Amino acid sequence: MSNQIQTKQKWSLVSVALTDAYTDFMLSRQAMQCSPATLSFYRFTLGAFFAWLERQGVTAPQELTARLVRQYLAELVGRGKADGTVRDHARAIRTLAIFWEAEKYITEPVKFAIPKVAKKRLPVLTADELRRVIANCRNVRDRAIVAFMADSGLRRAEVCELNWSDVDFGSGLVVVRRGKGGKARSAVVGATTRRALLAYRRTLEDVSDGTPLFQARQGARFTGSGLLQIFRRLSRQTGIHVTPHALRRTFVILSLRADMDVLHLQALLGHASLDMTMHYAQMVDQDLLQSHKAHSPIDNLARLK
Repeated sequence: MSNQIQTKQKWSLVSVALTDAYTDFMLSRQAMQCSPATLSFYRFTLGAFFAWLERQGVTAPQELTARLVRQYLAELVGRGKADGTVRDHARAIRTLAIFWEAEKYITEPVKFAIPKVAKKRLPVLTADELRRVIANCRNVRDRAIVAFMADSGLRRAEVCELNWSDVDFGSGLVVVRRGKGGKARSAVVGATTRRALLAYRRTLEDVSDGTPLFQARQGARFTGSGLLQIFRRLSRQTGIHVTPHALRRTFVILSLRADMDVLHLQALLGHASLDMTMHYAQMVDQDLLQSHKAHSPIDNLARLK
């Protein structure tokens, strides 16, 4: 039995008032046309929170307090949960609390600080590592997937949703019909990636417009977890930690090294602001060394005014 199913069953006996308030929140997210992944996020994080509330004897939304939330988050930390996991739970609870106040389930706002996530050097592949990963792909499908994700910067869920009709092989334009937040946008892949896609397409029986771009067994659409299995296998084979998100960050770094305009990069990534783009564009040591070599104030003192 999965953890998510267990979580759902654990809090299935909470009070009607609490259950109805949760159900109303989830219906509001569905009405907002949140993606299936977002709905699953709320079910999992809030399911765990409601199970905990039941153990504390909470039976109604009005009993929710900031102190309770802080206690819950502290327990997550005490259980060794990662910074990002604790922050995700806090975000979900804050969204729920804001909704409950707006809908008069509670009369006072429940205010608490969102835990900070320690800044870490996130994995990015070098050009040489990317070549090694592609060389170790065991078939044309996996090679096309890696090349496509590194060349487009698309998210895992976005790639899973693509159909063959979404790729213009003449221009390289890729139509993302439902990106993060349900927003449509465009991406682009180059000639080498398009050749990899064509090589893969020749191995498929059905490549009509509505069929998935990347197909699992018997032409089925890849799930997010199914796609991850390819990257786990490549990580074991190469000793290089490669994930869909690492390829997205790699796309950013290698594009900047190739002098792509940062505004164009922002549009391709689907970011609402440059702040998130610059978060992805973390400078690795080699970039800093090369930049300082070119612009050192002391080394260039003779020619500076």
